[in-house]
Amino acid sequence: MSVEAFLDANYTAALEDLKAFCRIPSVSTDPAYAEGIKAAAHFVADRLTRAGFSEVELLETGGHPAVYGELVRDPSLPTFLVYGHYDVQPPDPLDKWKTPAFEPDERDDRLYARGVSDDKGPLLIPILVAEAFMREEGRLPVNLKVLIEGEEESGSPHFELTLEKYREKLCCNLVLSADGAMWRPDRPSITVASRGLVALDVTVTGAAKDLHSGRHGGSAPNPIAALAALLASMHGPDGRVGVDGFLDGTSPPDPRIIAAIEASEFDNEAYYREIGVPGAAPVETGRELLIRQWLEPTLEFNGISGGYQGMGTKTVIPNSASVKITCRLIAGQKPDAVVAAITSYLEKRLPKGFTLQVHRHGPGSEADSIDPDLPALKISEDVLGELLGQKPLRVAMGATIPIGSAFRKHLGCASIFFSFSTADEDYHAPNEFFRLENFRLGMKAWTMLLRRLAETPLISSQERRISQKEE
Repeated sequence: MSVEAFLDANYTAALEDLKAFCRIPSVSTDPAYAEGIKAAAHFVADRLTRAGFSEVELLETGGHPAVYGELVRDPSLPTFLVYGHYDVQPPDPLDKWKTPAFEPDERDDRLYARGVSDDKGPLLIPILVAEAFMREEGRLPVNLKVLIEGEEESGSPHFELTLEKYREKLCCNLVLSADGAMWRPDRPSITVASRGLVALDVTVTGAAKDLHSGRHGGSAPNPIAALAALLASMHGPDGRVGVDGFLDGTSPPDPRIIAAIEASEFDNEAYYREIGVPGAAPVETGRELLIRQWLEPTLEFNGISGGYQGMGTKTVIPNSASVKITCRLIAGQKPDAVVAAITSYLEKRLPKGFTLQVHRHGPGSEADSIDPDLPALKISEDVLGELLGQKPLRVAMGATIPIGSAFRKHLGCASIFFSFSTADEDYHAPNEFFRLENFRLGMKAWTMLLRRLAETPLISSQERRISQKEE
């Protein structure tokens, strides 16, 4: 039986594995899900062992464990490191789900569950492919290592430390990421650039305690009003960030990405209809919309709190109000500098009678891009083109997958995104789903990819030029 035939024959079992994986509530941001995190890590380790990986272990990270496995049979062969993550976003708001978030529901050739698209379905695919090679051929065409982290959805606070600690164990020629969605379900794409990320909480405090709004209203400082005014000042009329120093260090976008945007003929009005925005499109052209999503930085308010949140009313002036902020960063922006710019901006504009606290979540990550001449990039494009009938677009990613810059920094290698989720699958939102046709397609594609990577030199022309200069 061929590898492809094995995967076809065992598809039902693979789908049941995916369902079992999705039943595990592995939310990394909430300590209440600690048992789910533990269970998911052990699930991945067990699945790697069943697939035939010769060395499988849980790596201590200082936070949630990472899962490592390897199948290294011949030092003369290229070695690839597959990356993914087993943790998921919180399922809230629960009342928006049509079926329970951690009870996978199969309908219309889709599987609905929290984490099924981001990233449990995509990361399971290369494991299943490795198992098929081992069962049918007794070996893989390349050396393969796997690193599955458990903190991606909480900003990967220990990831770089983990790469540094286990650098020798993780040494490889190239990273193949099973995380990172395709841009559109109707057009194959390869992500060649992604934005960075930094996250922080800002708290404005007034009086030392909550105050009666009748007795103190009009004279006591109201942190909700102060915070709202500060937040409203941080963007201009066109929605772009207006914080002093926020854009320091940035440079114009890659013209090749601009060309891809123009070639896509993106329908901005259809986009706004799909996400349920009423009336005229806020951004007037598809070109402008994609430039904003892919190539410009953001400063978004993800949640705001302060005062009474229960049913009915409570006549109180709260002593504090808070906002959760995330910033997507472009090339040239440094997380430390962005946080410093935001902090300085808010401190200068803070009204009298208030104090300001800024709490940062993790180190953040810088934007990353792939060498356009990397041979593995062309191989990936060729595989997708053959399977899907059209050449994939090279696109940028508005979201953040911090692995690119981290692997480059600590392992000295590039990363290729080879994921089979798509950007419309409602990951991070209620009713997340994964197209099962992509589950099947992904297994075919990873099989082709591993075979072709074994046959092709990995060095790019850019790397070759650098090497020649050093000599």
